[in-house]
Amino acid sequence: MKVAENLAAIQANIQKACENANRNEQDITLIGVTKYVTIERANEAVHAGVTHLGENRIEGLLAKKAEINNAVWHFIGSLQSRKVKEMIDEVDFIHSLDRMSLAKEINKRANKVIDCFLQVNVSGEESKHGISPDNVPTFVTELAQFENIRVAGLMTMAPYIEDEGKLRDIFGRLRNLRDEIEAKGWEHAPCHYLSMGMSNDYMLAIEEGATHIRIGSDLVGPYEE
Repeated sequence: MKVAENLAAIQANIQKACENANRNEQDITLIGVTKYVTIERANEAVHAGVTHLGENRIEGLLAKKAEINNAVWHFIGSLQSRKVKEMIDEVDFIHSLDRMSLAKEINKRANKVIDCFLQVNVSGEESKHGISPDNVPTFVTELAQFENIRVAGLMTMAPYIEDEGKLRDIFGRLRNLRDEIEAKGWEHAPCHYLSMGMSNDYMLAIEEGATHIRIGSDLVGPYEE
């Protein structure tokens, strides 16, 4: 398979979605999700022009980072508090801050300000991690006590469904919540970004305001390790 060809197709779709929503495609960050592929395949993505990579396992992230230069690293998986110390100095963004105990550990272990996305369970699915939308404003307020955490934005995982209306509703609700937090003008929570949309729904997510999309199989192919 040719990752460069896949990237070109994705970029064309990003451009189309931005045109549909009257948005600038420069405002979209493509995160290549390389959690299921080899270091060689991830490197192929970087050489094709993907500068942001996402991993959901600490071991996978550390192994790839040791071999891949010039990438921005996003941790996109559920994060156990006891694992924070192993990876906190190795990532640029964490997409899964969803509880106060984790925030305390990140703040304790970090040697710099860490940009975090709050994971929000907009769909209400019991199988998904995340803060209830109703609890997000209070949670963000409480994070002001942590000098090493900056709320870069909000993240959600939509259900794997084909119901466009329901997907747009989920993405739109996260966008409205982001707008509410962003309007506060809090220094510790600029909250400019929206991490939402994957291989099956990223065009809809872009049309509904996504700034960061997480693309795995459509970019780098299926499970390979």
